Amino acid sequence: MSDKQTNTITPKRPVPLWAQILVWTGLLGLLGLLAISLLKSQQGMVQVGKGIPDFTLTLFKGYEYNSQPQVSLSELRGKVVVVNIWASWCKPCEYEAPDLEAAWRIYQPAGEVIFLGVDYVDTEPEARAYLAKFDITYPNGPDLGTRISQALNRRMGVPETYIIDQQGILRFIKIGPFGSVAEIRAAIDPLLVEK
Repeated sequence: MSDKQTNTITPKRPVPLWAQILVWTGLLGLLGLLAISLLKSQQGMVQVGKGIPDFTLTLFKGYEYNSQPQVSLSELRGKVVVVNIWASWCKPCEYEAPDLEAAWRIYQPAGEVIFLGVDYVDTEPEARAYLAKFDITYPNGPDLGTRISQALNRRMGVPETYIIDQQGILRFIKIGPFGSVAEIRAAIDPLLVEK
């Protein structure tokens, strides 16, 4: 016999059937989630002429709606709703903030139009400083978990504004900042005539 050791090959154990099923099920589930994400991303933004899914906006203290700490879109049926998605770190948002507030002050007394500010991916201290800087008085709150911007399929960045008619139908989308109070009014006034 030689001094060489004999190499023995140990047979590999087959993977149990339950483990194979578990791996394949997990893989198929992951592929399914990926497919759903891709379909959703291809759908793009909510379309003008379509209903907006209901959402609830929790409001900053001092920016409540009718003294309530939150407001749901469904509660606002019968009013034109202007949803402005903004952030304190957004320079174009600063450009339109005075015009949005001026337009709000024009419409507020009649009670037919409600503005909702949706603060996107921000911190409350910075958001509050922004609201104070531009003397914003209409209801505002954070987009907790980006639920509202996801419901609207917000894609282009802030600011974005969605104008919803009295029946909850999206009638106008503005990507980027409004340039004037007149531009804001031109998007809202035709909806007030329709009633």
